[in-house]
Amino acid sequence: MTLQVSQDLVAEMQAFGRLLETLDDKDWETPTLFMDWTPWDVVAHLHYFDLVSIRALEGHEKFAPFAKDLVKRMGQGESAAVQTRVELAGVTPSELLSRWQKTCADMAEQLGQSDPKRRLPWFGPDMGVQMFTTARFMETWAHAQAVYDLKNAPREHADRIKNIAAIGVRTFGWTFVNRKQEVPGPPPYVKLIAPSGAVWEYNEPNDEECIEGDAVDFCLTVTQVRNVKDTSLSVKGDVANAWMDIAQCFAGPPVDPPAPGYRTGN
Repeated sequence: MTLQVSQDLVAEMQAFGRLLETLDDKDWETPTLFMDWTPWDVVAHLHYFDLVSIRALEGHEKFAPFAKDLVKRMGQGESAAVQTRVELAGVTPSELLSRWQKTCADMAEQLGQSDPKRRLPWFGPDMGVQMFTTARFMETWAHAQAVYDLKNAPREHADRIKNIAAIGVRTFGWTFVNRKQEVPGPPPYVKLIAPSGAVWEYNEPNDEECIEGDAVDFCLTVTQVRNVKDTSLSVKGDVANAWMDIAQCFAGPPVDPPAPGYRTGN
């Protein structure tokens, strides 16, 4: 049985690919508001870590030495953007786009056909196939937004973003623990309106601690693509506000969201 999220990943890659196919040479070299990455940097990053993911699918023996070298380089101050520029130096935008689309589809197929109980090595604890695939979906969706913003291009969202909403809710406690802070209380009630108009609800109903609004805005907030203040989300309660101010659904050290008014998409 194929994992649904692996199909969602391919659909998201294809949607982003259609935008990328409209870019001209100047667009590919223009910095976005995400760490000054160009669209080339964005696609190179996605492609590179899709290749890393395929290494993980090959097992610990193949992945471990590769991961060790990568972590060593990062420890020496070599950022992810620099690593991808070194690894993919000289690759033209059209060739990069073609490589990424092929690699992402191959990775998604392998993940989709994997035993759901299988655990894959990664940077830190091993990850179950479902969560691993969801993380790749989240990365693809979140990084793509920088290019949509650059071009001020409309983006048609689908209910497959529920994959991200679910991660966002699940990482409530981790957001604080990752910053070495005490979890300030029980998870707030979350009520979101999906792109289709469906209602998604998480945690126990609570009128005093709650987050309500557009599911896209929630996903943009937990992936730190937007500051919560630049969304239409209704956030009520000290715990809910504390969470949304620093929400982080992706792995790695604590990262602050963009400043209010910086990445607005306008």
